[in-house]
Amino acid sequence: MRILLYSDHRYPSDNGHGTGRYLREEPSGAPQHIHDLLAKGLAQLGHQVFYFLGNGAEHPLPPGVSLADGAKEDVDITHNIEVNGLPWVLTQHRTRDVAVPPHNWIYVSKSLASLSASTRFVSNGLDPASYIYSETKEDYLLFLASMQGNATRHKYRAKGLHVALDLCAELGVKLLVAGTARDEEIFQIVTDMCRQANATFLGDVRGWKKAELIAGARALLFPTQMHEGLPLVLIEAMMSGTPVIASDFGPCPEIVTPEVGFVCRNMAEFASAVQNISSIRPGDCRAKALREYHYMAMARGYVREYEIEAGAFGAACAPTAQPQEARNG
Repeated sequence: MRILLYSDHRYPSDNGHGTGRYLREEPSGAPQHIHDLLAKGLAQLGHQVFYFLGNGAEHPLPPGVSLADGAKEDVDITHNIEVNGLPWVLTQHRTRDVAVPPHNWIYVSKSLASLSASTRFVSNGLDPASYIYSETKEDYLLFLASMQGNATRHKYRAKGLHVALDLCAELGVKLLVAGTARDEEIFQIVTDMCRQANATFLGDVRGWKKAELIAGARALLFPTQMHEGLPLVLIEAMMSGTPVIASDFGPCPEIVTPEVGFVCRNMAEFASAVQNISSIRPGDCRAKALREYHYMAMARGYVREYEIEAGAFGAACAPTAQPQEARNG
């Protein structure tokens, strides 16, 4: 297939810059990272990929991926951009307040799709080469998330940072906190929260330092209080052989199955999970990530959705067949 994929960032999405007191316009960057991996995976499957990037590229694109300077029309399908006369799909990474969502939205998890009464989803996937698998763990728990807030609520609370801080303070467990924000105010609030709870705030951590941090943790704490799409940090932990202790919000029960961690509903269950984390085997975490959340599995999933959409589009555009007697005059 000839595929036009659009994303609004500058390639590559994760250039490794960061570590420490580093503010970012896009604190997470998860959707952009997924688009980069999707382009790479589609090309490796033998498809011709035209990558239309809102801010261009500062490094060469993966083999088989061409930089597009606009919305090409000589393709079979478009992704994240609508071009007149062509079938198209759009990836949804989060909830949207839309009365009737379009049928061609592809969600990043089953639970997110279900919120819109849809069954169309392709799970996010990552490249295992970007992570360190380790069965040897150090004596700390890790909380890693975007800390950015908005007008109505702060994501450092929606992500459950306060839960992680209270839990580790109560148990006397070492907690490392990593993540950044767009605004200095949010960064300072998180710094103060961590200091008061005797946790270590590392700020923004990227690239290989991030991989080492995840691989060394006894467990990833993910006590989110919001319905998310499919948080990449959950997959990153499993790729690294690191168990996950999560809340029961959103896709967490869908992703965090008993062989890779614990899903908790209250503080007592979180405390029990921390105390029993050694029962989770790193090899099982890695195996599940490779099996279900590899970027090539994601690419194959989108190819299936492209074929469905192209087929439906072609059927809708086909001329209506006339009765036999009418055709014969």
